[in-house]
Amino acid sequence: MTLQLSRKLSIAPMMDHTDRHFRYFMRIVSPHALLYTEMITTGALIHGDRQRFLEHHIDEYPLAIQLGGSDPEDLASCALIAEEAGYDEVNLNVGCPSDRVQSGRFGACLMAEPELVAEGVARMSQCVDIPVTVKTRIGIDDKDSYEELSAFIDCVKQAGCNTFIVHARKAWLNGLSPKENREVPPLQYETVYQLKKDFPELNFIINGGFTTQDAIMEQYTYVDGVMIGRAAYQNPYLLTKIDQALFATEKPLLTRNDILERFMEYIQQNLDADIYLGHMTRHILGLFSGQPGARAYRRYISENAYKDGAGIEVIRVAMEKTL
Repeated sequence: MTLQLSRKLSIAPMMDHTDRHFRYFMRIVSPHALLYTEMITTGALIHGDRQRFLEHHIDEYPLAIQLGGSDPEDLASCALIAEEAGYDEVNLNVGCPSDRVQSGRFGACLMAEPELVAEGVARMSQCVDIPVTVKTRIGIDDKDSYEELSAFIDCVKQAGCNTFIVHARKAWLNGLSPKENREVPPLQYETVYQLKKDFPELNFIINGGFTTQDAIMEQYTYVDGVMIGRAAYQNPYLLTKIDQALFATEKPLLTRNDILERFMEYIQQNLDADIYLGHMTRHILGLFSGQPGARAYRRYISENAYKDGAGIEVIRVAMEKTL
């Protein structure tokens, strides 16, 4: 567990993306970013393969777990499990708009039930010493006024939450797919800036649509931190310069090849434990985004990483295509 953690820079929880292999890779790319698990439902953690869901490498710290659920007692039990497993923060998902999430009464639909969210936050906070945070949207369906959002924040704040990660889009619970909900509703950064003005004592981390260093660095004028999602997956090398700028490290930037050399040590350890190469290399396809040979690099890995017996040599050959 990390004694000090910063939320200046964090990597969003992304389903089917932020598994333990991706998080290890991102820790090489960004030594200081706060990393998140994929959303884990309370039911899965209580009744499922707990070890698989909680598994992480000591080098991943600082590390937060994101929970999906609405029952306060289940949330409290899972928060305690997460703390005992060494996680630095427990985050409640109040932003995912998928049908599956709605049917389980968690995710973005909980924005309509601020008292229930507050009860869950309160119970978790009573059980653990690590921070309890909430990730939310700016509204859902027709419940999208600033007054409703402000009331939601105030209600959950009273339960003990002092950090809100806000995806600066509303969510349509009916009519849009989860993918469309990440792209179609317009970004409204000003709404998050206003929250910070109205609740200066709280920490607000802004999320949504950031793809360049300039756009990310600009946000620190208005809010306490930035959470990066798809850009961290599609162009991970972007994070190296941002990490260096934010945390004033004097260490030289790692090259893309340096990053791969370090990650290959981890990959070999997992290959020796019978983990398929493709489970790890799928996370590094964007490393050379925008660079000469990037397409050939991606294609070679994609076509060869899942072949029987595929090993480190696949990555080395792919690297040669970028020279």
